[in-house]
This record gives sequence, structure tokens and C-alpha cells, in this order.
Amino acid sequence: MDELPSVAQRFLRYSVYDTQSSEISKTFPSTKKQKVLLKLLVKELQDLGLEDSAMDEHGYVMATLHSNVQTPVPILGLIAHVDTSPDVSGTNVNPQVHPNYGGSSIKLNETQLLTPEKSPSLLHHINDTIITAGGDTLLGADDKAGIAEIMTLLEQLQSDPSIPHGMLRIAFTVDEEIGKGMDFFDVNKFGAKYAYTVDTGTVGNIENETFCADSVTIVFKGVNIHPGYGKDKLASAVKAAARFVDLLPRHLAPESTEGRQGYIHPTSIQGSVEQVTLKLILRDFEENGLMMQRKILNDVLNVLKVDFPNVDSIISIKKTYRNMRLVLEKHPEVVERALEAVSRSGLEPKLTFIRGGTDGARLSYLGVPTPNLFAGGDLVHSRLEWISVEDMEKAVETLVNLVQVWIDKNPQMDD
Repeated sequence: MDELPSVAQRFLRYSVYDTQSSEISKTFPSTKKQKVLLKLLVKELQDLGLEDSAMDEHGYVMATLHSNVQTPVPILGLIAHVDTSPDVSGTNVNPQVHPNYGGSSIKLNETQLLTPEKSPSLLHHINDTIITAGGDTLLGADDKAGIAEIMTLLEQLQSDPSIPHGMLRIAFTVDEEIGKGMDFFDVNKFGAKYAYTVDTGTVGNIENETFCADSVTIVFKGVNIHPGYGKDKLASAVKAAARFVDLLPRHLAPESTEGRQGYIHPTSIQGSVEQVTLKLILRDFEENGLMMQRKILNDVLNVLKVDFPNVDSIISIKKTYRNMRLVLEKHPEVVERALEAVSRSGLEPKLTFIRGGTDGARLSYLGVPTPNLFAGGDLVHSRLEWISVEDMEKAVETLVNLVQVWIDKNPQMDD
């Protein structure tokens, strides 16, 4: 592995750490094992000369690379998250390196085969070095690739002082995959005027939009009577919840939507005849789309009341995050400089949207405009996840160009 570039070696080192977050945990971060990798990152940041590198009580790691220019430049933040998706195991990740990819199928194990049919973008990476897991776990490119790329940027800036850059604030976050990455994030301590998440995405892409998101909990309360004597008395919360799910519009399901279409998605159901708790997520790129989805839920509950008059329902809706485009439109410079950095890397920049959310979406609404830069990776959150080493190198090159673009543009600082 010594022949691999630094960014790939870092990624392989980080990928074996199990940092899976948990949606059912009541702690923050949701899993202690995230802190194991974070402690390593603190040490590596310090070894790179970022002496203030530290992890706080919530698990966030922050560090500073001081400016090497006299020109006043806004403080930039670079962010990546350490946790991996709860959907697929992150235990005993066994990364596999496949050099000089020739365009055929890649056998991960006896049952898992990565093919161009399953991931057509593989054919854009002929002759690249492809990294996969072993077929039993996810790989963790989301977002350990972003971590490796930021760390490699710092390594290059420290080893080559001729590259001009302003002050950089680095943050490695927790629990992004479960939507809680910014719950205890100290924006004032972070101190960045603008920031960029470096988090998956196709090479060349800059994501300046996310979904608007709400989370929904509906509690169905029934009446539990011995079923042998339940006539005209028993009212099943289980059947009511099942009927509710069945009545949801099928054209608004995740499996029926794409592009800019929103969806209503039941994510978990737990309980018994007496009480059932149903959780759902609502997603749309516009807030009025969420309002329409909320109305659909209430309309379905009203229909349900006819068939299950003795089952009560209590619905609660929580705002999760909003489309970061609404903030970034007020600060066009942060996206414009990213586009320029991608162009300087010899790539065709593309503005696109995320059918999901990022730490940057929430951070934008906390006062730090934060679009997302590509980190590479495909089929994330699955056992077929893969990433190209060459894409990771392009991500690092883009970050190097980005810090210089901010010097070249020399924006006026606010008082």
C-alpha cells in the first residue's frame, strides 16, 4: 500500500474504524466508538502542527491552521463527519484495493458482485484504482473520504509553505447520518465566516441545495381486551397504524420519486394492540411542499378515524432542517469560489442538489453559509459502496485550489 497516494493511505487507515451511529441511542454522540477515530484525528492534527486540535465533551474535534498571508481573508471552515450510516454494518470493515480497473465486474465475496450495471459510473473510472469493502459491510467513504481529503490538504499546506492560504478552521463532527450532527456544535467557537462540507458526491459536483426536512411521530392509542372477549370492545392500534401506512400516497414514496420530487417515508413502527408509535420523515425541496405533506398526513388520519373510531391518534411534527439554497443565495461568493476551484482542477464544475441533508444545511441556518464539495464515493450506505483513488486526489487538488481562490479574489472583510 506504500505506492498509494497519501489520501488513499489515510482513507484505508480510517475506514477500518467502526464509527456507525445509532438512531435509537439516547446519548450524544449516539455511539462511543465514534470517539475512537476522533481521538486518532486529534493526534494526527497535532502531528501536522495544528497544536490547538482538541475534542470537546460532545465529540466534536476542532483545529486551526493559521494564515500564511498578510492579506485579510475570511476564516474558512472545512468539515467532515466521522460517523457511518446505521443502515449497514460498519464492523470489521475489510477494504479491498483494485488497481487498474478494466471495466468488468468486481467480486467482493461469494455473494456480492459490484458491476457496471449496478453502478454505471464505474465505466467512467477505467484504469483507476478502485477501493471497495469486502461485501459484508459498508466501506465508509461517506464520509471518511472527506476526512482523508481534508487531512491530506493540511499535510500539503504544511509541507509546502509556498501555497498561500488564509486561516482554516477544521471540524470533524459526529452523528451526521442521523441528522444530529449540529445539535451541540459551537458556531462561535468554530469562528468561520464561510465553510464547506467535504462529503461524498460525484467528482466536480458542488451541492448548494438540500431537501427541507421534517420528522413526524404518530402515536396510535387503542383498547386492548382479551381477544376471546373483544367483540365491539377491542380497538387495535396495530391495525390502525398498518392501515395508515397503507393509505399513504404511493406516488410520494421514496421508491417512486427522483430528482426534485419530495416524499413521505415511514421509517419505523413499534408497539402492540394498545399503543403503536409510527415514525416518518417528510422531504421536499420547498417548504410549501412540506406543508402539503403535513396536510396529507392529517387527511389520512381523518379517514382513519372512520374505520377505527375507538383508536386515538396524536401527531407531532418537528422541523429538522431546511434547504440551504435559501441561505446560500444571499452569499453567492461562497459557491462562486468553489466553482472556480473545481475549474482550476481541470474539471467541469456542476451545481447540483442533494436528495438528503448535510451538516452544512443546518450550519447555514446557524449563520455560516456552507455548501458541499465532492469527496467521491458511489453506492454509499450499501455493501457495494466504492470510491476511486483518483477521485480522492482530485478532491484534494480542488481543496488546495479553493484556499488559493479565496486569496486571489481578496474579498472585502466585514467589520
